[in-house]
This record gives sequence, structure tokens and C-alpha cells, in this order.
Amino acid sequence: MNDAEVFQIWNVGFLSPQRLWLLLIIPVLVLVYLLMQSRRKVYAARLASTDLLASVLPKRTGWRRHITAGALLLGLGSMLVGVAEPAREMEVERDRAVVMLAIDVSLSMEADDIQPSRLAAAQRAAIDFVDGLPPGLDVGLVGFAETAEVRVSPTRDRNQVIRSIQNLELQPATAIGEAIFTALEALQNTPVDDSGTIPPGTIVLLSDGETTVGRDDDLAIAAANEAAISVSTISFGTSDGFILYDDPETPQIEAFQIEVPVAEENLEKIADATGGLYFQASSLEELEAVYADIGSAVGVDTEFTEIADWFSGIAAILTLIAAALSLWWFQRLI
Repeated sequence: MNDAEVFQIWNVGFLSPQRLWLLLIIPVLVLVYLLMQSRRKVYAARLASTDLLASVLPKRTGWRRHITAGALLLGLGSMLVGVAEPAREMEVERDRAVVMLAIDVSLSMEADDIQPSRLAAAQRAAIDFVDGLPPGLDVGLVGFAETAEVRVSPTRDRNQVIRSIQNLELQPATAIGEAIFTALEALQNTPVDDSGTIPPGTIVLLSDGETTVGRDDDLAIAAANEAAISVSTISFGTSDGFILYDDPETPQIEAFQIEVPVAEENLEKIADATGGLYFQASSLEELEAVYADIGSAVGVDTEFTEIADWFSGIAAILTLIAAALSLWWFQRLI
């Protein structure tokens, strides 16, 4: 349902808002009711002067009449609101969408500040993420280091994506910008759906560093915005990460440690600039939680769903309450 066609009041929308004018009937009926009560008091005052009539007329409590009338008017109001086709935003499972996973396989992902290593933990969490996505979503995979490559084009074959995640291997350098461009190209090449349009897509990018080669992040951000594709990012690692550099081709150089603290600012900037979500994870458990949150976000869509039945039900209940109270309190009139 197109949200632009829905007239909203607070958190409730109306598909036929012009019918809300019917609610003007309610104040008119209230006015009529008040006039009738005023005339009733005049008649009661006249009868009160006759002792005989006052003695035979049953004593009635006014508030009971008001409650019965109020319930009836509220029921009518609820019914009229239902005629305007009320709707509210609800989460519904997407039946078609594409998620492109982009996973950093640069050498810094070998750091073991997250056991058994950043890459191994990222692979495990990504597999769980893919396995838990709704069946209507296509999933693709991009691996990136010095270059970016589509390892799996968008598909519903979860096993193919999982196998490719398991086969990711470390490579030098980091090309985050290239990863976004490559993922965008894969999304734009997705086959059209039954309506003749490309299904909505999003990119989920995990990295522990900053762009060192390839096109700049700002260019990638501009391309993502032009394509109306959000990029959610995950910075994965801790400030204490390091890798051991030991080149067998130069045995005269003793092995030494290279610090590889996780970079956050660039990834947060990408997410903010493209309308995506930004997360920071410093453990496998945190990463699994992040992927669960992302899965909830990309697996469902928010749209207006008609809830006229709710108001019809409320109207029926209030009308029945008014009828029951009338029979209970004023049965002497029958």
C-alpha cells in the first residue's frame, strides 16, 4: 500500500479520509440528546407539582441514562471511523528483496583479538545471518581486499552463499569503496520481478579498517545515493588487534607485530551518508547480535495495513453494552 495515499492522524492513517466528515453526526446527536434532556426536566417539573403522579412514577437515576446513551454514541463513532478505512503501520515480511553482503578479507582480518580470528568469527556470524533470512530474500556476496569481487550473484540458494563465505581467504590491502561499487553493480543487474521492476536492495558491509586502495569512499557514497541503495556497515574488531608479520622470503628480518586497531569513523560515515545502519562489534557474540538486528531490519517492510475490522468490532461491543444496560436498567418500560 502506498503510504503517500494515506491521510494520517497521529499514528493512524485513513484510506478514505473524506468519510471522516460523517463524524459530525456525533455532535449533532449529542446536541439533540441534550435538548431532549432539557425538555424532560421541564416535563418532570410540571409533573412534580402533582403529588399523585409523583408517587406512582418510578424513580430513575439520570446517570444511567447518560451512560447508556454515551456507549451508544461511542459505538456509532467507532463505526463511522471504520467507514473511513483506518490503517496503521505494521511490519510485514518482505516477499522480494536483495541483500548484498560485503566482507573484508584484508590481512588485518587475521588478527586474533576476536577468537579464533576476526575473519573466522565474521564468517561464522555471516553464515548464521544468511541462514536466518526470510526465504523471499535473495542474497549475494562480495569479498574485498586489494580488489572487490562478486563471489555470488544474488540468489535464493543459501548453500551456495554459505560455501562461498567459508572459502573466503586473506589478501593484502583494503578497498571499501570498490566493494560498494561492486555490490551496487550486482544489485543493478538483479533480474526484474513480476511487476517488471528491480526488487529493493541493500548492502551490508563488514570491515575492520579504512580504504587504502581503489576508489574513494566519498565516490562510493555518491554512487549509492544516486542508486537509492543504503549501505549498513559493521566495524569489527578491537583497539588491541595486531598481526604477526613474518616474510619467509626475507628470513634475515625477524618477525614482528603490526598493530591493526579497528577503524570506525569511516564506516559510520558511510552508513550515515547513505541512510544505512552503523554497528560496532568487538566479539563474536556482539557480531551475531548485530546481524540479528540487521536481519530484522532487511527482512521486513513497514506498510499501512487496514484495521477497519478493529473499529467495527469495537462498535459492535459498545452497541451491545448499550443494549444490555438499557434492558437491565430500564426493563420496567418494556
